[in-house]
Order: sequence, then structure tokens, then C-alpha cells
Amino acid sequence: MSASFAKALEAAHDAAGSQNNPASTLYVVATPIGNLADISLRALHVLARVDAVACEDTRHTQQLLRAYGLERPGAQLLAVHQHNEAQAAQTVIARLAQGERVAYVSDAGTPAISDPGARLVAAVRQAGYRVLPLPGASSVTTALSASGMTGEHGFVFAGFLPSKPGERQQAVQALAQESRAVVLLEAPHRIEALAQALSVLGERQITLGRELTKQFEQIETLAAHALPAWLAEKPDRQRGEFVLVLHDAPVAASEGEGLRVLQLLLPELPLKTAVKLAAEITGESKNALYDKALALKNG
Repeated sequence: MSASFAKALEAAHDAAGSQNNPASTLYVVATPIGNLADISLRALHVLARVDAVACEDTRHTQQLLRAYGLERPGAQLLAVHQHNEAQAAQTVIARLAQGERVAYVSDAGTPAISDPGARLVAAVRQAGYRVLPLPGASSVTTALSASGMTGEHGFVFAGFLPSKPGERQQAVQALAQESRAVVLLEAPHRIEALAQALSVLGERQITLGRELTKQFEQIETLAAHALPAWLAEKPDRQRGEFVLVLHDAPVAASEGEGLRVLQLLLPELPLKTAVKLAAEITGESKNALYDKALALKNG
């Protein structure tokens, strides 16, 4: 075990030791996306207590557990990945039937989000056993939180776009029609091709996160058309795992439309309700409409 995590493991047992961790339960455990210190105290406690750990890659997970002082005998590590998930789920269910606690972890982040785990969870639920999620690190929410997006219109998680050029182009054309923010994932050997495909979106803003939470983390926001040149400028910019946030599209509202709608709504509705409805009708910013509503009230 890394000495730096000895106290963390002790704190984990102190913090979560009194909590109920039922038997015959699948624990879906989020693990760090890069920085080992991002593990939760609850995750450490549960990983120490379960009877087996199902995982996307047994070698990778054994290294992760070893860092926390939780190394397991090989028989307690169950391989559950995209190529065997349906079949391996039956092995997990058989253990749950014996009253065991089983944790599932992917290679990084929250399982079942562009990672294996969803089929396992569905099979366990269908068999009548409980699934207990332990929240934690996610590259999706990490990138969104650093993008500056307000979240007023929500976002869409698209994950990895198709690898074939024609299919990827069709997917990008569909993204061009999506007004909400879109989160994409990409591997280093395909990031150039994705950047070229996205460049047709012109001035639409993209926040690119590379090696999030790691030593060489990089987060940049730039126009879609500028992304290929930015990547090509320095070879290091094409290394690591990528998360991209395609910002929501600016909504073109006619001049004065928000003000006109507010003038109709304010006499009939509370100010906040009128602002909310006006934003939905016109697509204008809630904050800007709120200022306009206050001016109308005070005027």
C-alpha cells in the first residue's frame, strides 16, 4: 500500500464503518479517472468489505486496489468486460445468491457510462437482487464543471462518435441541429479525425479537457473551426484521453422579443414565473430577462 493512503483507509473505516452494507448486493463503485486521491472514503470501505470485485480489467484493478492497501487474491477478482458481460453477469448473480457482496468497477470513473456495467446491472436487477451505487469521479461532470456552461438548457451525453468517416460526419450533422450542450469522449488516436469533423460547426464553442485530474491536465475553450490547428500546434496536445463539451448553440431571438413577452406575462404572473416562461419561449438568457423584468417593474 502507498503510505499516503494508510490514513485514508483508516478514515474510511471510521467514516463508513457504521453504515449498512447489505449482503446479496451488487455495489457499483466509481473510481478515480486519473488522480488516485479522488477515491471516496465510502468506496474504500466497501472495496475492503465486499467478498469479490468484478472489474473491466483484473490487472488494472489489482494495481488500483494495491495502491490503497486492498490487494485481492486472484479468485476474488472477476473479469466483466464488454466482450463477456452478459455471460459473466451470471457468475456475479451466482455469488449474490450465496449471500455475497460484490463490487463492480470499470477501469476509471463511474461504471456503465460509456464503460461496461449496464448489462451487468440490468441482469442483477432482473434476477431480483439489489444494486447499490456509490457515486464518485466522472469525466463527464468534471468537464462540464470546468466548461463555464450555465446548464440552463441541459446537456446531451453522446459519448464516442462512430469511427467510420461517413457515419461520423452524419453524427456531426445531427449535432449541428442540437441546441443543447453535448458531451463527447475520444481516444488519442482518433482525436484529430474528430476535430476535423467538428470544425464544420464554425464559431460554436468547444471546451476540450485532456488528461483530466492528472499531472498534465489541460482545459481549453475555443471555436470549433480552430480545434484542428490547435491540436496540430503541439504534439503533446494529442496525447491522453479526451472529453469535449460542445457548448449550447446561441439562440437567435428577434430584437425586443424577450421584452415584448415579459410585457404580456408580468401583469398576469409572478416575476420569476414570467421570466422562466419568457426564457423558454424566446430562448434568451434567464439572467438578461430577469434584469429586463426588474426594469419593467421599477419603471
